[in-house]
Amino acid sequence: MPRLIIFNKPYGVVCQFSASGARPTLKDFIPIAEVYPAGRLDTDSEGLLLLTDDGRLQHRISDPRHKLRKTYWVQVEGVVTPEALAALARGVEIGGYLTKPAHAESAQEPAWLWPRQPAIRHRNNIPTSWLTLTISEGKNRQVRHMTAAVGYPTLRLIRYRIGGWDLDGIAPGSWRESQPGRLSATDTIFYNTSGR
Repeated sequence: MPRLIIFNKPYGVVCQFSASGARPTLKDFIPIAEVYPAGRLDTDSEGLLLLTDDGRLQHRISDPRHKLRKTYWVQVEGVVTPEALAALARGVEIGGYLTKPAHAESAQEPAWLWPRQPAIRHRNNIPTSWLTLTISEGKNRQVRHMTAAVGYPTLRLIRYRIGGWDLDGIAPGSWRESQPGRLSATDTIFYNTSGR
């Protein structure tokens, strides 16, 4: 049976197993041979990363043609307006590309949020706010480009959910193994955790 690892990637960890200078990599956290990331997460982003030893499952999770939904918690500079949320929901132009419609909502800082190391730099005269953004595609640094396109630079980015998998109960730098389950015709992932 394929292995599927649910990992909460900390800020600053490079999304590869091979050495990357002085920066920590996946090898520093996941002592399992022959698993590979299903998609990527930027070094300066945090949160959910799925890894598997099954090439077909890896492709199914990471290929944007399968429209697997990904939900992010995003801290931005400024107070997000309803107009900005509406623009994100319609789709915004980033680098000559119009993003697909997204689900965007204003949010309070999540109660489960862990401190980031290093901490976000706060400026007394510029407020910050949180939003959740769910997309079904994955262009390079897409969420950061989307929030910038509507006038709100991203300060902190946490991927919380991919399909039916999420970070519930997984601390930064920790992982658990899950049964891969199956992808339905509508690309919803059903799973059972084995709990580590």
